[in-house]
Amino acid sequence: MAEKVTIATVARHARVSRQTVSNVLNSPHIVRQETRQRVQDAINALGYRANQAARQMRTGRSRLIAARIEPTRDGINGSVLDRFLHGLTETADAAGYRVLLYTATDHDREIATYDDLLGTYELDAFVLVGTTHGDPRTAWLADRNVPFVTFGRPWDALDAHPWVDVDGAAGTARATRHLLDAGHRRIAFLGWPVGSGVGDDRRAGWQDTLRAADVDPTGLHRETEDGIAEGERLMRDLLDAVAPTAVVCASDSLALGALQAIRGIDPPVSVIGFDDTPVAAAVGLTSVSQPLGEAAARCVDLLTGVLDDDHQTPAPVLLQPALALRHTA
Repeated sequence: MAEKVTIATVARHARVSRQTVSNVLNSPHIVRQETRQRVQDAINALGYRANQAARQMRTGRSRLIAARIEPTRDGINGSVLDRFLHGLTETADAAGYRVLLYTATDHDREIATYDDLLGTYELDAFVLVGTTHGDPRTAWLADRNVPFVTFGRPWDALDAHPWVDVDGAAGTARATRHLLDAGHRRIAFLGWPVGSGVGDDRRAGWQDTLRAADVDPTGLHRETEDGIAEGERLMRDLLDAVAPTAVVCASDSLALGALQAIRGIDPPVSVIGFDDTPVAAAVGLTSVSQPLGEAAARCVDLLTGVLDDDHQTPAPVLLQPALALRHTA
């Protein structure tokens, strides 16, 4: 009969103490990466499986966190959340957590889902995606002392809760500077309606960069709901109104619409998207790239800090995007 694999067995194999193995299983963020990897290798080699019921009784945690899958739209920008969730699941697994996925079509339905999930499962926390002004979801969770972090800023009060975000203004600023350096002056912007925190942030990066270069942005931007058809329609309007030589877009969907509108135009109009989706890479679209894997990892880091309850709100994390240069700019 095979010997039962215990924490002590793992500790001997990894040449660490039993407490270190316990820390890797229950509070991995306090263990050095090198040691954590050695313990994880030992766990994998020995086939060790922790007793989840015993662990939950000991720590008061289920090691289960919940995150939302957004409803599908045009099949393009949904891939952004897919990549984030993939990174979240991998990072959470390495930290000893499992991710429960759910769906909801709007904030009210999502809050109703929170109530249902909390009544059905012993959830430790939530990871929210896509924050908005006056976000009712964060208020609902905070009022009930349910732990959570967000991928996205609390736009009304940056110190309201722990968050991770990507600096959208820095991304569109980088895209705009690239076009200015290439000699463009009439650089347009296709974005989302005013009032969207993310959309306003991305528009500000373009606008401020043009003004810093003594270029008046008046009349060079259009706003619409996200989508390829919407991007094509507004790009045709811009071509008729101001004849831009380049355009920065708030999403790859809008940028793909712009590409359709400028087809056959000579000289060609430069187009830059945002999110660096697989479709952008496939068609050669230059796009602002978000570090989604790092964002997911930092969300898990913040969440472990929240759950450890050190009576301090973890500092927010603002990550910097990159510009994936291709044929269109």
